[in-house]
Amino acid sequence: MSNRTRAFLLGPLLKGVSRSFYLTLRVLPAGMRDPVGLAYLLARAADTIADTSLISPEQRLALLLALRAQVNGTADDPALTRRLAEEVAGQQTQSDEKVLLESIGPALTVLAQLSDADRTAVREIVTTLTQGMEFDLRTFPDERSGRVAALREFAELDRYTYLVAGCVGEFWTKMTDAHVPGALKAELETMVHRGVRFGKALQMVNVLRDCGKDLRIGRCYLPTAMLDRYGLRPQDLMLPDGSLRARPLMFELVRTTLDHFREALDYMFAISACSVRLRLACLWPIVIGLETLLLLVQNEYWLDPAKVSKVRRNDVYRILAYSLPVAPSNAMLRGWAERLTGKVEAGLKR
Repeated sequence: MSNRTRAFLLGPLLKGVSRSFYLTLRVLPAGMRDPVGLAYLLARAADTIADTSLISPEQRLALLLALRAQVNGTADDPALTRRLAEEVAGQQTQSDEKVLLESIGPALTVLAQLSDADRTAVREIVTTLTQGMEFDLRTFPDERSGRVAALREFAELDRYTYLVAGCVGEFWTKMTDAHVPGALKAELETMVHRGVRFGKALQMVNVLRDCGKDLRIGRCYLPTAMLDRYGLRPQDLMLPDGSLRARPLMFELVRTTLDHFREALDYMFAISACSVRLRLACLWPIVIGLETLLLLVQNEYWLDPAKVSKVRRNDVYRILAYSLPVAPSNAMLRGWAERLTGKVEAGLKR
């Protein structure tokens, strides 16, 4: 593979499909960028397959499993790239997503060129993430069916948040330990645990923010055991008074999410103050996540897809600008985090 092709995959294409995450990737230390960027590309391709509702869930699942096998080297399917181009790429409305699916072959070549340790780590994270996507496809009905299914217990939601995000914190921590020796100031086992909680925090934000939209494609991530306590069914959440009736449940899950974020903050503070790039890569999603939680607790219509709680682009730029001078200072970072968590907690008492 030419250096130009590799540069395109891990440069313009990665930027095109990763949106805000590309900002995080750009500040990573050099040794981490290729394995983390490649893992993102492969996971994003798998996610695009899983989310293409114009083809049946059964067909998506078959393609997803074929891609996982190809990534792991347990199957050699020369026709996979052609199948993805024919069956999935043509259904994409975003040109970058189409190009990504058509670039699986080169991406697998880059994977083969990684060191043994990095290749193993990328394979593990892609396998776990695709297990989360497989869970979605097997658990929920076809988006066009008009039916809604819900998770059963909180433990099921907690396991799901690990499969689709907590595992990323685990992968990230191992990549940091391997490529930036000395950056982590706590034991690796402790950092892995915190990294998992970090990922779960971010996914819980996604679950709560996107709940209204997910309900309308048949997916209720709010467990029925919790809904039952508030006298609710998944269908009730889409009624005009659904946001109000489910507000106490949302508050309960926000409190759980704040506990995860406290572990995420401990994770960031355990990164050496000299490793400013790594600190920024952790700080940005933490602050954006906490500001999203604040919008959620203030949003009386949080289950209305037209009134989603989302941090505005200008606010993201504000966060980026403010973060640069404060990143090395534990005191300033802690003050910023405490102000944000305090506002969220105050919103929960309203």
